Amino acid sequence: MQLHTHEWGAGGRTAVLVHGMMSDHRTWHRVGPALAERGYRVIAVDLRGHGRSPRGDYGAELFAEDLVETLPAAPEVAIGHSLGGLALSLAVERLQPRRVVYSDPAWSLGRVEQPVDPAVFIAFKNADRTMVRTFNPRWDAADVDIELATLADWDTGTARALSAERLQDRTPEKPVVPSLVQIAGEGFLFSGHEAAELTTRGFEVRTVHGAGHTIHRDDFDGFLEGLDGWV
Repeated sequence: MQLHTHEWGAGGRTAVLVHGMMSDHRTWHRVGPALAERGYRVIAVDLRGHGRSPRGDYGAELFAEDLVETLPAAPEVAIGHSLGGLALSLAVERLQPRRVVYSDPAWSLGRVEQPVDPAVFIAFKNADRTMVRTFNPRWDAADVDIELATLADWDTGTARALSAERLQDRTPEKPVVPSLVQIAGEGFLFSGHEAAELTTRGFEVRTVHGAGHTIHRDDFDGFLEGLDGWV
């Protein structure tokens, strides 16, 4: 499937951005221009079932296949958030970026003793402004507006396709290319033990303290500082 893409900049280096569930390329509205200012041509996708991309069957492997079909091979850096981090990790061997940043990736979907089934996010489909603001108190008004727009364009089938018996731990055994895992200090996907395990597996791990799961929207400056040396 050819995905809808949005670009910023025209630099000689390429950066690709892959959003999380319920979102689309608009989540990167601050990140894209910031990377463009650093000399990148930035390409952000809408995953299938999100934004302006086509609908169809859904599944982790399909999300990954679409990235390989749509994005240019061997970008300088690839950044994936949440579901985007999962899809990117399944595509990385074929996409072959020089570096990868996994921002709070949805690999295990929560601690083993407290798994998070993606189907719970379906309840957010009809969220209003008050609900979005309540769950994301650190977001600015622009991000609240964007969230309402992306929810309207989101197919909840993407969540169902990853739930129930399809819920599994997809944490990579080792990085395929040099890889940073950026962990949300106030997130729900990684404990200290799991962060240490990722280091043992060969990932560099950095925590953005005080930020929730959507780090680049909770703490934009902290997100960029956490990428020092990687972008």
